Amino acid sequence: MVPQLCEGLELLGEYQGSGSVVRKFLLRRGDGQVIQVSQLLYLVAGSVDGARDAEAISHRVSGRYGQEVSAEDVVFLVERKLTPMGVTLPSAGGGGAAPRSDLLLALKGHRVVFGERWVARIAAALRWLHSPLIVALVLVAAVVMDGWLFGVHGGITAVLQVLEQPLWMLILFVLTVASLVFHEFGHASACHYSGAVPGKIGCGIFLIWPSMYTDVTDVYRVGRAGRLRTGLGGVYFNVIFMLVLTGLYLVTGQPLFLAAVYLAHFEVLEQLMPLVRLDGYYILGDLAGVPDLYGKVKPILMSLLPGRRREAAALLGLKRSARIVVTVWVAVMVPLLLAEVGYVLWNLPRLVATAARALAAQVSGTFEAFADLQVWAGLVGVVGTLMLLCPMAGGCYLAGRILVRVWRAGLRATEGRPVMRLAVAGAVVAVCAVLGVAWVRGLTPKPLPAAAPVTPVLQPGVPAPHPAPTTSTASPSPTPSHPSRRPALPPSRRPATVPSSAASSPAPASSSPATVSRTPSASPTRTHPTSDPSGSSPTPSVTGTPPAGSPSPSPSTSTSPTRSPSPSGTSPSLPGPPGRGGT
Repeated sequence: MVPQLCEGLELLGEYQGSGSVVRKFLLRRGDGQVIQVSQLLYLVAGSVDGARDAEAISHRVSGRYGQEVSAEDVVFLVERKLTPMGVTLPSAGGGGAAPRSDLLLALKGHRVVFGERWVARIAAALRWLHSPLIVALVLVAAVVMDGWLFGVHGGITAVLQVLEQPLWMLILFVLTVASLVFHEFGHASACHYSGAVPGKIGCGIFLIWPSMYTDVTDVYRVGRAGRLRTGLGGVYFNVIFMLVLTGLYLVTGQPLFLAAVYLAHFEVLEQLMPLVRLDGYYILGDLAGVPDLYGKVKPILMSLLPGRRREAAALLGLKRSARIVVTVWVAVMVPLLLAEVGYVLWNLPRLVATAARALAAQVSGTFEAFADLQVWAGLVGVVGTLMLLCPMAGGCYLAGRILVRVWRAGLRATEGRPVMRLAVAGAVVAVCAVLGVAWVRGLTPKPLPAAAPVTPVLQPGVPAPHPAPTTSTASPSPTPSHPSRRPALPPSRRPATVPSSAASSPAPASSSPATVSRTPSASPTRTHPTSDPSGSSPTPSVTGTPPAGSPSPSPSTSTSPTRSPSPSGTSPSLPGPPGRGGT
């Protein structure tokens, strides 16, 4: 038997700072997936060169491992361990391809933006920003900036000013994309500063949002400090970008720079969340010494069952400190994910109704723009339609993948156990019945009322809703239903005759004329994978000429439609093809 390695396999060496009880070594497959193996498997894989047979490999491994390894042991390890993991090719046929990873919460559809040569140049040019003195100065400046922005100026004020200007919205989108790219430069330069070689920078789809990634898999060869520096490098460069934008605001006085700073804070908070494979996930994994936290979810849950603690502890194989960190992470992450899924299912009717209403209005308005030969408005409307379709299509795709995986996992878990399979099926039917009754009977929340377009340039032909007018306290007295029938006054109360000169004088003007208020505020929408607004914002009051055929409101009334909140999302530095990267 002459085993052969799969194409593109790389040996990365020992995993420094591992949280496992035994030493772990890392291999990277051709598809970028990093695999942890034992020392024996690593030595066997390192001895396979396509020329040595099992006998020669056994002699080479025995001398390095310190124990006798027979040729039969090598054949067993290759066929039963390395080949199923995609490290070596199958012996029968010899031309099989390595399996490809299909992680659910990972980046899909990778496209390279900066090749390895360009990334190396950029990382070398920016590595000086990671020196301790520069880092200290940046952190001090960030504290001063946040104290001024949120304590003196007001962070949301600039966002509200930008929402009224479509051109500023477009510039804000460009600044947000630039912040994402600069974020990836932070990962690459930190990797270079730590002594590792950064890979390519690209983009893809994470969950349902377009996102970016940086291939920094080589950082696993360095120590824990280098991995932490690389994981925090993206957020650190976000802080530098915010300081630059604040300086531009102080020079130009344009509020759009402060709006970009405000939104960048949400990007940083999103990146530090360790629930999905964002920067916070890898930072927590580096602290615990466990590169794949999701791979430990099942053993941790098994250890919580009675009678399975010893088996699960042996399967987990973590040090006490790493075990505590991973257990706490699982205890927080699993309930949050289940609660999120339940919340989405409960609100599914309003989500579908709102999405269908928005898409129908957008498509109709875009077609009308083209029909009226407004080509520019129609093209911009197409962009708005794509912005609506991307999260909808991504949500459907993600839901389909989750359903398929849950179905397959249920079949595997209940194979050969008809009673358990029947119980699981009954539980699923019961949950579906409860949700169906709630949806049909209208027990779930109702869709929000239609809102006025925040950026009309992206929504051509979408009319603003006409809400019922609200009468203010200064409304005029009601008009009699029959003005021709005036009650007769007694002679003692009839007004005296007015001289003609007095009758021709003008009436005095009202000292407090009624006005129509305008509150220019609305909650911002995120432009990247990422996005969770921290709170609700005041709703905008809309005034203007009512549509034809509708009664005109009195001067003392103001119309104030309620704006629907922005949907939450995620974005964004995301894991690269090797399983680790920035967003």
